[in-house]
Amino acid sequence: MWTFRSDRRCEIPESRCAEEMNPQAKGESVFLHTGRRDFLKLLGAVAITAAAPGEVYALSARGTAATPVKNRSPLVANSFYALPLGAVKPQGWLARQLRIQANGLSGHLDETWADVGPNSGWLGGTGESWERGPYFLDGLVPLAYQLDDARLKAKAQKYIDWTLSSQQASGMFGPRSNDDWWPRMVMLKVLTQYEEATGDPRVIPLMSRYFNYQLAALPTRPLRDWGKFRWQDEVLSVVWLYNRTGDPNLLKLAHLLHDQGYDWQAEIADFHYKQRITPEFIKLNSGGGLSDVALATHGVNNGMAVKTGPVWAMFSGAAADRDAAAEMLRVLDRYHGLPNGMFSCDEHLAGLNPSQGSELCTVVELMFSLEQSLAISGDALLGDRLEKVAFNALPGTFTDDMWAHQYNQEPNQVECSLHREPWTTDGPESNLFGLDPNFGCCAANFHQGWPKFAATLWMASHDDGLAAVAYAPSSVEAMLGETPVRITETTDYPFRNRVQISIDAARPTAFPLRLRIPAWSEGTSIRVNGKSVTAQAGSFTNIARTWKAGDEVEIAFAMKPRVTRWFQNSVAIDRGSLVFSLPVKEDWLKLRDRGMTADWQVYPASEWNYALNVDEKTAPSLNVVETAVVESPFTVANPPVKLEVMGRKLPSWVAEDGVAKPVPAGPIASSAAEDKLTLVPYAAAKLRITAFPQLKT
Repeated sequence: MWTFRSDRRCEIPESRCAEEMNPQAKGESVFLHTGRRDFLKLLGAVAITAAAPGEVYALSARGTAATPVKNRSPLVANSFYALPLGAVKPQGWLARQLRIQANGLSGHLDETWADVGPNSGWLGGTGESWERGPYFLDGLVPLAYQLDDARLKAKAQKYIDWTLSSQQASGMFGPRSNDDWWPRMVMLKVLTQYEEATGDPRVIPLMSRYFNYQLAALPTRPLRDWGKFRWQDEVLSVVWLYNRTGDPNLLKLAHLLHDQGYDWQAEIADFHYKQRITPEFIKLNSGGGLSDVALATHGVNNGMAVKTGPVWAMFSGAAADRDAAAEMLRVLDRYHGLPNGMFSCDEHLAGLNPSQGSELCTVVELMFSLEQSLAISGDALLGDRLEKVAFNALPGTFTDDMWAHQYNQEPNQVECSLHREPWTTDGPESNLFGLDPNFGCCAANFHQGWPKFAATLWMASHDDGLAAVAYAPSSVEAMLGETPVRITETTDYPFRNRVQISIDAARPTAFPLRLRIPAWSEGTSIRVNGKSVTAQAGSFTNIARTWKAGDEVEIAFAMKPRVTRWFQNSVAIDRGSLVFSLPVKEDWLKLRDRGMTADWQVYPASEWNYALNVDEKTAPSLNVVETAVVESPFTVANPPVKLEVMGRKLPSWVAEDGVAKPVPAGPIASSAAEDKLTLVPYAAAKLRITAFPQLKT
């Protein structure tokens, strides 16, 4: 029986802790550190069986670990399939970013926040027993297995073991203090990832019994409030199990969830929420904010709902369903879009003003929706959007060490302090950096963003190949037919425009390799072993050939600065998937200590009210300054790339109650002297201006 226990713990500071431990010191299976070919030989001789409860399963390198499970009939085939957790590994700056996360709040939340601490209801205690434990695990599990971190695996295992032992005779599982469907929808996502990484044989029987129970119970205890609006997340878990068991009752359950769930596509087809939502509009003080109109305009619900159409397309086969994610984004962008890849939602949809915020839960849930929607539909443009959110909005709402986060971030964020404005329905702590500002859901839920993004950089294609659906330094191992293949992606993207892909196959093997070409990259160069391949922006380039060890693919994206247009004709500047902002000098003031972390206010110490002398014609010629990609690339002290642009101050554009007033309509004149301004990646600047008035010349 190949299992391990982890009793060794890394105390703060724990820089490079996991990297410096050898497998034996960590107590891990040596399988995780053998070469793929050696492992396959070993696999034939070793029977890997289940460990007892309380032990950490170390089967992430089992023979099926990198073999995707495709949709079973009558489900419609996806374009791509996510590889099992552990098949894709972060490298380079992305691996360092995940290590920063593990060394920060994600790796210690249970030690400093009671809601997921030892008294959690998801550990059998009497504490918080609703969504926060499952939310935490939904990020902790992929983080632990992406980093192959024994300490984090051991943390997660406590919750997993309790959950797997909590099932009642009826099939219900989880804390007995509530019977809400919603938190179990999250824990089901946790269990599917955990099973893929470990092969724990307890998972599938628990899920089967629970779904049988739910199928019988839903007619008399239907979905309500949060579960009603988030039903599509459970359907993903139902599909996951159906593809492994073929139980036809699971199809019945999926249809029942669909029928009882909110009709998001009907809402988007006749969209009524075109203005900034107010507490009065949703009658916030009646019904606990759980009316249909309040839940339909809730930002996180909308972020989750983006995948609804593609999820249902697996059942319907309808093109309208497959395309529904792109359509929902188009509508949200039209009325609530922001230049950082997000739509405004603080807590509810908030209009186009870039001084409005977006909730961190919405950021990570939109990323998950984009990852799932891209896999099902194959729409390359969803990959563009995924990268824009991942490289801007996600890191832009954390301190550099990821020990504190915001509830809401703003593209035009000139102060982070206790103020009521500009939020639709959130409170005065909403853009502080801290442990759990405003409300604790984001403290529990943010952990999934980076690790799930890393896990879905590469996907299997429907025709038994591999696809690069987003770009970052990484490696992937997969079984293509009977041949183990390893691909290494070496790059400093998105800070640089070049990507090198190296193939290592056990033997020459034919398979299609698909590369996503962003819509912004007209003139992308692709060379396979030095020979050019045609690439079309906004699509996947399919290179079908016999690949052998040593083959190389070189990609050079056309990464020129460009202007995008936003509220009141304002301009933002992108380069590739990075959005650029004017950094405002920051004065950090500790508000209070919060156990192992603290809550912070941030005040401006420089001027920010500029109009830019730039437009669509002049943007490509802006000066680009590249410097080294450092340990933590999303920092204002060491940004790997900067842009230089000319601008003039606008004395009439001021802040009120700590909030930049709406960006003045442009083009606008200014008699102030012209200044050279240096813009940095959005996420590097915690105080920033991102949407500028255009200067009249």
